[in-house]
Amino acid sequence: MSTLTLYGSELSGHAHRVRLLLSMLKLEAEWVEAGADVRKREDFMALNPLGQIPVLVDNGTVIADSNAILIWLAKRYAPDSGWLPQELLKEVQVHQWLAKAAGEIRYGVASARLIRQFNAPENYDSAVNVAGKFLPQFEAHLAGRQWLVGDRATLADLACYAYVACAPEGGIALRAYPAVKSWLQRVEALPGFIALPALPLPAEA
Repeated sequence: MSTLTLYGSELSGHAHRVRLLLSMLKLEAEWVEAGADVRKREDFMALNPLGQIPVLVDNGTVIADSNAILIWLAKRYAPDSGWLPQELLKEVQVHQWLAKAAGEIRYGVASARLIRQFNAPENYDSAVNVAGKFLPQFEAHLAGRQWLVGDRATLADLACYAYVACAPEGGIALRAYPAVKSWLQRVEALPGFIALPALPLPAEA
């Protein structure tokens, strides 16, 4: 029987995407709340020298980086489930969305949320600019389709969900993106969905 331990924070969208997949695969993992103090400890730095969450420990194997963890879990525990398609083109398309989750989403809506909610030392104008370029493209991609890749939910949807859903918490409204909002509702309707705790909205969101 596999023993899984997940280090993360309840408010982290990066950790949330891993918790979503664990829940949807019906995998049990010990949860370790790893706030800023924990991430500075020597024992945590031994797991991830960057001091970042989430980190998954699977029977002694340490996997850092949320997208890497998603791939590990999908291929190790559910290779035929469709979360990571086996068809080459669709698999590549999933990886493209994982890259956007780590790029345009992280430095757009996620950065804005970090600044507004946690006073992160990042550039808010830059975050709004990145989000302003990405969200219309995201809307156009989702117009007329249910999921980001293919005809079912994949790792792409889980990786992109949390920070887009929390965009208003960073002062970035989603009113102009009906296809995006419909997609968020579809993700939230998936069996095993877990909600990310809500934070207060800035006045303009």
